[in-house]
Amino acid sequence: MKKKIVRKPWGHEEHFAFNEKITVKILEIKPKQSISVQYHFKRAEFWKILEGDCKVRKGNKTIKAKKGDEVFIKKKEIHSVEAYSKPVRILEISFGKFEAKDIVRLEDRYGRE
Repeated sequence: MKKKIVRKPWGHEEHFAFNEKITVKILEIKPKQSISVQYHFKRAEFWKILEGDCKVRKGNKTIKAKKGDEVFIKKKEIHSVEAYSKPVRILEISFGKFEAKDIVRLEDRYGRE
């Protein structure tokens, strides 16, 4: 689901999921560390950067992301995130079936498969 803005007399709501099966997490990535270069068959992900600056890989593009930025990752889309010199906190909402074995790692600096 794409983010939906619902205007209210007092401001607005940001809807990230509506009547969907989801998993919600906050990722905290240490300085100069990264998650695997990976993709998933069974879930898409929405990321909102809560704190810090980071390098986000999405498909064949790499972007610099900062607090407030949002990224939507489709099923089967290659992705990764790396913190720069300070910790990064990311809100992650996964849409679809969440299973640890659904992570296909292409590169992992920690030796995981």
